[in-house]
Amino acid sequence: MTLSQLAGRFIGVRRHRVDPGGGGAPRVPHPVTAAVVGGGIAGMSAAVVLAERGVEVTVLEAAPTLGGRLGAWPETLADGTDQVNEHGFHAFFRQYYNWRNILRRVDPSLRFLRAVPGYPVLSAQWPTEEFGRLPPAPPANLLTLLARSPSLRLRDLRGMDRDAALPLLTYDPVRTYAEFDHTTADDLLDSLRLPDRARAMLFEVFSHSFFNHEAEMSAAEMIAQFHFYLLGNPEGLAFDCPDEDYATSIWKPLTRHVERHGGRIRTGEPVTGLHHDPDGWQVHSTHDTYRAGHVVLAVDPPALAALVAGSPSLVEQAPALAAAMPAYGRPGPPYAVARYWCDGDVDPDRAIFSGVSRQATLDSVTLYHRLERESRHWAERAGGSVIELHAYACEPDVPATELAERMRAELAVLWPETARLRVRELRARVEAKAPAFTPGSHAWRPGVRTDATGLYLAGDGIGTDFPSALMERAAATGILAANHILRAEGGAAEPLHSIRPRGLLARR
Repeated sequence: MTLSQLAGRFIGVRRHRVDPGGGGAPRVPHPVTAAVVGGGIAGMSAAVVLAERGVEVTVLEAAPTLGGRLGAWPETLADGTDQVNEHGFHAFFRQYYNWRNILRRVDPSLRFLRAVPGYPVLSAQWPTEEFGRLPPAPPANLLTLLARSPSLRLRDLRGMDRDAALPLLTYDPVRTYAEFDHTTADDLLDSLRLPDRARAMLFEVFSHSFFNHEAEMSAAEMIAQFHFYLLGNPEGLAFDCPDEDYATSIWKPLTRHVERHGGRIRTGEPVTGLHHDPDGWQVHSTHDTYRAGHVVLAVDPPALAALVAGSPSLVEQAPALAAAMPAYGRPGPPYAVARYWCDGDVDPDRAIFSGVSRQATLDSVTLYHRLERESRHWAERAGGSVIELHAYACEPDVPATELAERMRAELAVLWPETARLRVRELRARVEAKAPAFTPGSHAWRPGVRTDATGLYLAGDGIGTDFPSALMERAAATGILAANHILRAEGGAAEPLHSIRPRGLLARR
């Protein structure tokens, strides 16, 4: 434990227990059936916990592979090489306590995760800013950032509106949303009176990471995530990543784990509707109808809205859920992912992962040949590199290949040597499935419980009353859904953890 973590513990910056778990039999005392719709992080987290407690669980995934936005699938390149392509780079932050506990089912020591050194933010206008080597825990990390950052000098701090900055230190799960949910993150940043460089390098990169534009994102949500990632956890901004592709390191092992405990995984099986009758739930897919006592809907917002629309009886059985869908089902802006297999390599001192500020399209760069085994082997054989470019919130109605080439041109401004690399292969796509956190959305955002008996929601857009985000929110809501089922059926619940529940200066 570092000195900053020891100091942080005195002010409550530590892992907090949200749900102690337990409270019932190690396995449900009678037959229980559950259907989980969606095989991403949220759905598989629910399935793992349910299967371990003896629930007869079936996972129904529309895609041919598991993972959702952490998905991975095989590709054959033009040179005949088999590669695994992925949905996009994800950072496994160390305060993702619940997601890491799920992953420990298949690797108790998490040996498959490797630390990613550094967290640089690149800019064509200003020198690179490094966020990955701060002390892990607040307040030391914040003080070090303010002292070390070239983007925020002492004279800039004097010019800031300190009253406007106070909400960043006083996050409260009720007051913050009451006061700031109808304000945009853009307006909040304006109110700080930050220098343009500090705004771009310290805040705008951060807000884009949630697949939302700051002009269309709730200020309350940005404050909550600033608390979750920087000011409320003892782990800091350090993160790890798998050293193999997601299918090999996560989804195949988790599938085996669920199946060993009696669960079933069905991929390539889109669910088209559901209905509740006196005997329980009927879940209709394109191939079959499944009966279950409980259902967890763990799909992205557009898919959830479509599923509710395709289930007319839910208007009566879950009217609040049905009423929330027109707004909730509209996702955030499109995001684009492009993976390049190239001849030649970038300079050896380039970071494995870099954020990008103030480019029109490009938001991050990942060097997969320095991260994952399969890409590394391809690069060694070919004398090349595997580079992934990501736009978190990009312009709509632009083809994926055009976005990919825009990102590559923008990267050449930042890393000139990339203009000399010959592209052997490109895989690009653009999707719009991430949740939107628009101003005013907190009031109608659905939580894990619905107003229908035995019907639960999970995913990274579902509301929680404790700090969480991205992969961790997906895993936490999946576990919460499983816990509701287990408690209803006499089984022991899974423990849940989170970070300090309130900001450093929040009133009790």
